[in-house]
Amino acid sequence: MTDIDVVTGDITTLEVDAVVNAANTRMRGGGGVDGAIHRAGGPAVLQDCIARFPNGLATGDAGWTTAGNMPARWVIHTVGPNHAAGQTDRSLLTSCYRRSLEVADELGVGTIAFPLISAGVYGWPRDDAIAAAIETIATTPTRVQRAILVAFDAATARQMQAALDAR
Repeated sequence: MTDIDVVTGDITTLEVDAVVNAANTRMRGGGGVDGAIHRAGGPAVLQDCIARFPNGLATGDAGWTTAGNMPARWVIHTVGPNHAAGQTDRSLLTSCYRRSLEVADELGVGTIAFPLISAGVYGWPRDDAIAAAIETIATTPTRVQRAILVAFDAATARQMQAALDAR
């Protein structure tokens, strides 16, 4: 069973095997977590995205690249559904976590850090985004030993921890 922890901070600075990027379908960088990962990782992340994903990546899918200059070894990119644009199928959101863990297993990842996928500019309701993350990570068979849910602010971290404690 995977241990799940909650931290507040910058996902790009964590010393884990892999960080998960909430990417867009183009896989060329963007705003929010995606932009932060590309800035922190440097040009190697974008170069690897272009080489590995010339046609981008589908919503709900995941793939990996180097982490470039970050302390992590890999970035696992996943494309969350854009709730604000009408992509409201929850299975696409849970697929992001499941597929990220499957890619992590392919890479031999022991520790992984997740942002709260789709809960930012993509507008997924925060309570459900947290529930989807915790439920999926907790029930997906994986060899990952520790998953860290990374909150950008203390209020979100408290909400994540409360949901984890209530589980």
